[in-house]
Amino acid sequence: MNTIEVTNLFKSYNGKIAVNDLTFSVNPGEILGLIGPNGAGKSSTIKMMLDFIKPDSGDIKIFGQVMNESLKNHIGYLPEERGLYKKLTALDLIIYLASLKGMDKRTAKIRAEELLSETGMLENKNKKNKDMSKGMGQIIQFIVTIIHNPKLIIMDEPFSDLDPVNTEIMQNIISRMRDEGKTIVLSTHQMNKVEEICDRVLMINKGQAVLYGNVEEIKEGFRKNSVQVVADAEVGNLPGVAEQKVNKNSVELILEPEVSPQTILDRIREKGISVKRFELTTPSLHEIFLTKAAKS
Repeated sequence: MNTIEVTNLFKSYNGKIAVNDLTFSVNPGEILGLIGPNGAGKSSTIKMMLDFIKPDSGDIKIFGQVMNESLKNHIGYLPEERGLYKKLTALDLIIYLASLKGMDKRTAKIRAEELLSETGMLENKNKKNKDMSKGMGQIIQFIVTIIHNPKLIIMDEPFSDLDPVNTEIMQNIISRMRDEGKTIVLSTHQMNKVEEICDRVLMINKGQAVLYGNVEEIKEGFRKNSVQVVADAEVGNLPGVAEQKVNKNSVELILEPEVSPQTILDRIREKGISVKRFELTTPSLHEIFLTKAAKS
């Protein structure tokens, strides 16, 4: 059974369509990257999944059911807009919010200290939230999101304000939760993070799905007939190469349609040039995102 099943979802505000016939699903043990330009309909989609707002039409099933109060304790939600009680210490805040998810104080304290330790924040457990940096506050909010061991985690820009070390820590925890069978929806503008940890991606633009599927398969589908070459000398003119794009440390060779990469590699070697790197050019998800956003 899919954890999330969204079918033919529509939502408009004052006659302006925000979500237009959106259909997708998310499985247990899967991370779905939700991407799209600002105003594409991502936040509206998340709010409808969480039952914060109602769709105009369409169906949303969570764990095979229409959203209800009993399901909410199995969901962790990290909103883009942060909100922490400024005068509470980190530990007190985590324990209090965990109690709202049905955890007893003792269990919440043990689990909170485990997560504070794992994220390198244990020494700050008695620091008040008003005295924390934005990055520290983000870690605390992330802990609050997952402390009750939810089966479904929905996060909006989770890596915001984090330094590289804390980003990696959080990324590792997210990946581990996926491996434990949890379902994760990750909305972010950081395309490199979607490439690194997401299994599938859903790109929304103008309320519609314009890209949906396995991350690697999507990248493969946008692969150009070109190769990236790093060599100890200029490759010069080569039969079968339609165009060359010189980069800082490499050259991209755009091949003619009927020419194979192996043929070009052989022709470079025939010139006596030592090749340090030779690989098929695969566009990044960011490049694909820009291409699809421009066309839709």
